[in-house]
Amino acid sequence: MKTIQVKVSEKDLEKYNLDSDPIIDFKLLVEKINLDFARKALEECQNIAKEVGLAELTLEEIDAEIKAVRNESHS
Repeated sequence: MKTIQVKVSEKDLEKYNLDSDPIIDFKLLVEKINLDFARKALEECQNIAKEVGLAELTLEEIDAEIKAVRNESHS
């Protein structure tokens, strides 16, 4: 195994909760960063859904849309 040094801002240390231990497993670092990207992507999807009116759909309307698409693909 090799060791590398990475310079990280204080802001990012706090953001990813890395300030408690000076040594961190690379896999854990990647997971923390991926989780942040996933959170940002979800927020963007929610914003888009609000902009185009999808956020207002009820569960029944969503189920109806899913059924309609499934029926179209079987036709």
